[in-house]
Amino acid sequence: MTESPDPKLPSARSAPTVPYASYLRVYEPLAAFAEPERTHWASYARRGAVPTAQDELRRSLSDLVRVPVVGVPAHESADAFTAEVDGVVLVCPWRTRLRGWLALQELVENFPLPVLDAALPPGTRRRAAQEYERWRERNPDARPWIRTAVWQVPLRWFVLVSDEEREYAPGERLRYRTPMVQARRRLARGLRALREADGFDVLAEGLVEVGSWLEEFHPRSMVELDYGGLVYALSPDRLAADRSARDVAVGIAALRAGDEAGAAEAYEQLVDRWREVRERLFAN
Repeated sequence: MTESPDPKLPSARSAPTVPYASYLRVYEPLAAFAEPERTHWASYARRGAVPTAQDELRRSLSDLVRVPVVGVPAHESADAFTAEVDGVVLVCPWRTRLRGWLALQELVENFPLPVLDAALPPGTRRRAAQEYERWRERNPDARPWIRTAVWQVPLRWFVLVSDEEREYAPGERLRYRTPMVQARRRLARGLRALREADGFDVLAEGLVEVGSWLEEFHPRSMVELDYGGLVYALSPDRLAADRSARDVAVGIAALRAGDEAGAAEAYEQLVDRWREVRERLFAN
């Protein structure tokens, strides 16, 4: 498995870090892409140097400080994250413009109008919505390869991975990588256990939605759960002790064994742990 940062871009060591976003990504093999995109990504991967997640986030944030503010990029990104597993090149396109449109929809749903108007003027939001409608008519099957969470890692993401797949490098990264077939298998087992128990409807609904998204990708893809900038926001001791994937697996195993009380206790502990992280959103 290989990957390299682009030497022309500021690295996480030389530029300010953005500490709040985590990611769920899908890397697809080149065979999943139609031409001419397949040739583009094959050439892109051969460069051997690609931007980092911090580079991507900094580029996105730079649009928000322009005057006038740019809510969604005018053009789609031609960048991607790449990896090589067992000699197979895998690609995770950024699709920054599409993700910008989707993020804007979430903002409209989750924030009061006065806050939205201060951040993104109504005219900017209206133009972005109109552009997205026109684009969607031409691209009805489009979906993002990357999902982003702010000041948390959603618990449903941990169902897809195993503690044995955990990779932790202090001050650099905490991530899990797993084959798509394994992620789908774990999701199916977890969803079955959650549906047969009481009190886990919200987590089950979240898994259904994630499962529908995963079904859109090539079966030989790789799924990556990346703590992203949270490795700069949380202490090394806390990150070293964080075994959330293992704890989620223990809770699901308890459900399958009929121990709903034990599963509920494990789930509540996880919720409390990540609530403490999410509350940093409101800290000065």
